[in-house]
Amino acid sequence: MKRLLSLVALACGFQAMAQSNINEVLAAGLDDAERFTTDYLAPASEGFMYSLSSGWYNTADAKPLGGFEISIIGNMANFKNKENKKAFELNTADYDNLQFVDGSSSKLVSSALGDIEGIRVFIEDENGLLREEFDLPSGLASENVNFVPSGFIQASVGLIKGTELKARFLPKINTDDYTIGMYGIGIQHEVTKHLPADKILPIAISAVIGYTHLDGSYDFTDSNIVAGQDQKLEVDVNTWVFQAVVSTKLPILNFYGGLGYLTGSSTTDVLGTYTVQSGPFQESYVDPFSIKKDASGVTANIGAKLKLGFFRLHADYALAEFNTLSVGVNFGFR
Repeated sequence: MKRLLSLVALACGFQAMAQSNINEVLAAGLDDAERFTTDYLAPASEGFMYSLSSGWYNTADAKPLGGFEISIIGNMANFKNKENKKAFELNTADYDNLQFVDGSSSKLVSSALGDIEGIRVFIEDENGLLREEFDLPSGLASENVNFVPSGFIQASVGLIKGTELKARFLPKINTDDYTIGMYGIGIQHEVTKHLPADKILPIAISAVIGYTHLDGSYDFTDSNIVAGQDQKLEVDVNTWVFQAVVSTKLPILNFYGGLGYLTGSSTTDVLGTYTVQSGPFQESYVDPFSIKKDASGVTANIGAKLKLGFFRLHADYALAEFNTLSVGVNFGFR
């Protein structure tokens, strides 16, 4: 379970950013730091929303009154071949102070998902007398991580007339480095339950709506360039999914698929006191800025579920802006 929690924290980009000392970009000034951090974090925030919102169902066959299922679910949103998510173009003309040491005016640099390393930049005063150099941060791919993971426990219970209530959660965890917690609620309604031939039809058709919320924080370590106190990132993520699902209704092995739409938002607050102690712009900042990212898009998945009495397994693969693999171990009745 501890390993799972570490992966979830990693998915938020917390560990990658802390290792890379992204707070050093504040040495270039507040406006430059906010512009860079917004572009740097955007792909990781988007990928995490797709990962977090997957896994709401493994069948369209709604449980009867009192039927239940408890699942341990893991999701992986893949970005291995998405070069446009692993890097972004940094044009120094868009920045007030940040310049490339090699004299380039524009080049690709790593996002929080990327693996570009050794990009050195500098800032200097108007007279060129006071100068500071540092490396831009790399991302998750530099640690050989090419997917954005999430994991949680999910429970489903059947109500009346083809309606099933769902809840997912990750208990609040506090460590020396990060705090993270997650919850969500969903509802599934099977429309085929209202058809006269429901008992003999080999398929079921349902509609699913799911909401997921995650909040977490990661404490920064001080760098040689930027000192301060209580330096941390706080992340707040909210996603909604609306999906139509169809599945077979067989005793042991079943197949299912869905088509739907995701919408979500992520807010990252850079909090604490940051004191730039070298370079031409030696200033102090308190809670310097917040970054917002929205995501939306169509998703389509196909999967299979194996039922062996009380024990079940399922896996599905979704095609979306971030293709996502979802697997689960389930325990339940009906």
